[in-house]
Amino acid sequence: MLTDPTPSDSATPDAHQYDDPERDIPREECGVFGVWAPGEEVAKLTFYGLYALQHRGQEAAGISVGDGAKVVVFKELGLVSQVFDEQVLSSLRGHVAVGHTRYSTTGSTTWENAQPTFRTTATGSGLALGHNGNLVNTAELLLRCKELGVKATAGASSDSDLMCGLLAAAAADTGIEQAALELLPTLRGAFSLVFSDESTLYAARDPQGVRPLCLGRLERGWVVASETAALDIVGASFVREVEPGELLAIDADGLRSTRFANPEPKGCIFEYVYLARPDTAISGRSVHATRVAIGRKLAEEHPVEADLVIPVPESGTPAAIGYAQASGIPYGSGLVKNAYVGRTFIQPSQTIRQLGIRLKLNPLREVIRGKRLVVVDDSIVRGNTQRALVRMLREAGAVEVHVRIASPPVKWPCFYGIDFASPAELVANGLDLDGVRRSIGSDSLGYVSLEALVAATEQPRTRLCSACFDGEYPIPLPDDMKIGKHLLEGIEKGVAGPAAPVSPSGYGAQDALQRP
Repeated sequence: MLTDPTPSDSATPDAHQYDDPERDIPREECGVFGVWAPGEEVAKLTFYGLYALQHRGQEAAGISVGDGAKVVVFKELGLVSQVFDEQVLSSLRGHVAVGHTRYSTTGSTTWENAQPTFRTTATGSGLALGHNGNLVNTAELLLRCKELGVKATAGASSDSDLMCGLLAAAAADTGIEQAALELLPTLRGAFSLVFSDESTLYAARDPQGVRPLCLGRLERGWVVASETAALDIVGASFVREVEPGELLAIDADGLRSTRFANPEPKGCIFEYVYLARPDTAISGRSVHATRVAIGRKLAEEHPVEADLVIPVPESGTPAAIGYAQASGIPYGSGLVKNAYVGRTFIQPSQTIRQLGIRLKLNPLREVIRGKRLVVVDDSIVRGNTQRALVRMLREAGAVEVHVRIASPPVKWPCFYGIDFASPAELVANGLDLDGVRRSIGSDSLGYVSLEALVAATEQPRTRLCSACFDGEYPIPLPDDMKIGKHLLEGIEKGVAGPAAPVSPSGYGAQDALQRP
């Protein structure tokens, strides 16, 4: 059984939705959460788990609950706190739940693409699925769906919907667990999945383990989540990470683990740089400690004479602390962040648009006036934010602005679940270091080296994906580049025949592999 609310007019985004003043940050992928806990209020546990994962996606949120007889799904566009209230959560009763908070990396921002996505098997069983990551063989899966007569959910255009449809179709003959063991090895790309029927919770991670996924223990149940911080929020103790190539099943008989592929670990290095919460641990390494260590290495590689180190809050803060520690330059807060700026579907006027970065950050003039500043940020994407920031700091009285970046130059798109700009829009793809410096207007510019970044993670280089920095994609991409955020919509509209390449100006652009 599926109960979905009718999408409200107030929650439907305008075609020209406006989310960030500069649209110049790497967009997080998604957050997934699952709980199996008889006797507990699993919907509320999932709500708090998603609340802890809100940073991973702010477009839509959803929760499914199974009570042994049916699966109920409630999802809507908006933030977790906007989608759910006490009345809704109290109506979602059961012992197994799946939650999802979404930023679209395949498919548009529509209610139909919100997750968990839902299907009914031929035997009448419900199946709800949440997905973090992005597949690179989506066109192939669409062809398989058409061959098997598996229809897409009306209005949906995501790789997650295709996966759910194929899984539900196969489950009619073999059951969900066996169907998953047959389907998962055919998926290529990044996927951390949490899914359930009426009684059982499942979790799976791609053989490369690109996106994080961990397992936690409750007093009366189990939890799986994208980040360990979500386990902390709901009072679950960390057990271990879900291994690459592993399928977990949790029901009244306990926890079962099955390998569906040999692990070839390639965890996303950008999780350490920006995506994950600082209070999360990945592969046993604190994200906060990693970012502080990156800052120290940044100071060693790019020293400068200055009066004050300031972060671009909040993502630049740990690295700025590390830079100050290693350089001996005092650390200070020179920028105030508006903590309540989030996604909005209100189209700004030109006057408001010109405020740009000031909607999010405002300088403390008395702190920075007359100072030589080291400004530490996590990354540069298009360069628009840094350009506006440098100008704003100079106007506030800074005599020098030295920009230090806690990651190498971002030169290549991510096809595994981060919505970067296309190569043509990535400032470091077409300019050398001094070209980028001149573009943003700083007195000097320094990026941490890839070698230093890897060392800060304390992970072997061979176990990390750094394709956005070096262009080395660990999961092969289709030769014809039949991938992209709006691939399925393009195919359904017949833009250029089946499996047409995506537009070179958008995410997953056809020119992704062109070298500068």
